[in-house]
Amino acid sequence: MSEAVTRTVTTPPGLLASLDPLLREWLPRQRWFAGKGRPVTGFTLVEATELLPPSAKLGLYHLLVRAHQPLVPSHGAPGHPGDCYQLLIGVREALPPRLAPALIGHVPSGPLAGLTVYDALHDTRPAELLLEALRTRARIGALSFDRDPDQDIRSGLVPRVVTAEQSNSSIVYGDTFILKLLRRIVPGVNPDLELPLALAREDCPRVPAPTAWMVADVPTAADPVLSAGAADHAGQPYVLGVLQPFVQGASDGWELALRELAKGEDFGAEARALGRATAEVHTALARALPTVTLGHAQLRLMVDGMTERLEAAVHAVPALRPYASGLRSAFTALADLAAEGRTWTAQRVHGDLHLGQCLRSPAGEWKLIDFEGEPARPLAERRMPQPAVRDVAGMLRSFDYAARSADPPQPDWAETCRSAYCSGYAEASGRDPRTDPVLLRAYETDKAIYEVVYEARHRPDWLPVPLAAIDRLASSGHLT
Repeated sequence: MSEAVTRTVTTPPGLLASLDPLLREWLPRQRWFAGKGRPVTGFTLVEATELLPPSAKLGLYHLLVRAHQPLVPSHGAPGHPGDCYQLLIGVREALPPRLAPALIGHVPSGPLAGLTVYDALHDTRPAELLLEALRTRARIGALSFDRDPDQDIRSGLVPRVVTAEQSNSSIVYGDTFILKLLRRIVPGVNPDLELPLALAREDCPRVPAPTAWMVADVPTAADPVLSAGAADHAGQPYVLGVLQPFVQGASDGWELALRELAKGEDFGAEARALGRATAEVHTALARALPTVTLGHAQLRLMVDGMTERLEAAVHAVPALRPYASGLRSAFTALADLAAEGRTWTAQRVHGDLHLGQCLRSPAGEWKLIDFEGEPARPLAERRMPQPAVRDVAGMLRSFDYAARSADPPQPDWAETCRSAYCSGYAEASGRDPRTDPVLLRAYETDKAIYEVVYEARHRPDWLPVPLAAIDRLASSGHLT
């Protein structure tokens, strides 16, 4: 490819129809599939781009498909257009053994009849093609690849897929770059690109600056959800992936904390450093993007949302019922302060901060990654300014999770980390989160309620972890 390549492409008619029965079986088995527990009843093709025409050796298609699922988990319920997913479909006559885990299936009919299709992110050549498209700022069909002109992308870097992903997929290129490909796609400005770009403009070293990114420009009429007027982002591009420098030799914060716990080592110094890093990111975001003041009306809406989530959680998880009144008091206490005239500053925040979203470099520097926010929440909500203490509460819950995953649980370890983290945050920002205990308790309570519902649905064995926090939060008026 040459610089700024533009290429028009066509895809064979009947492509999605031929893949439909295979995708119905394969898609729900993927860890990043959000509609588990409800059958897939069909698909709508939002976008299809042929990246490599099918041949005896390799073909490659980029697809955006909207999965139809019933709103309730019943096989007899009608399907509705649901989430849109990004797929990179490889096509071969037969898969070599190394690609066996990526198998989607053998196509029985249609334009790919007799061929084998698979998740191409696990294949070297498709991964190389994506990097080359980013390097050359290619335009291929609906896909646009762009990059920071001040950063070089060297060709020939060897790719490898990251196996530990949950809600997305990532490829590492030669320990130089990491490409995060979003799986569940929505149109509009994605904070996973927006916020790191803003932080790069502020020269914030705590977040790797985006090197390149890929988007899809999809006509509104091509997406049934948008064409029905169900979204506020019609006509906006879909952000598909972000390439950033790879922090070579970095330790994942969650894994590092668990290792130190297992060895009986104190994690207080690291927690303090992580608190400073969080505060530096918050300070840079407040400089880069607008802040707002939250008064009584805004806090009333926020408290109503927290209360509604509590009521829904109590209905879904009976174990919460004995705590409902105490948990509700965390939210009413915040509403009372707002009614008395108290205001708070809101700004852009990480939105889903926990130990797994933090990397410690070999030099001991902490970096924050994955600014997508909670993927299950609407994009507009994820982009709203919020009190910075929301991120703090998420990290405090993460320390608690780490401590209670130990055998036996180590609640004192968590308390040491929580205190050190808040102290480090205060050192860098001048504001100790513990001096606003009502707001901090409300956010940690809201997070713990979310965790209870998640664990009850997906990991029942972990349910005692958030329930221990629920017990504390329901009977406490403050956090220390």
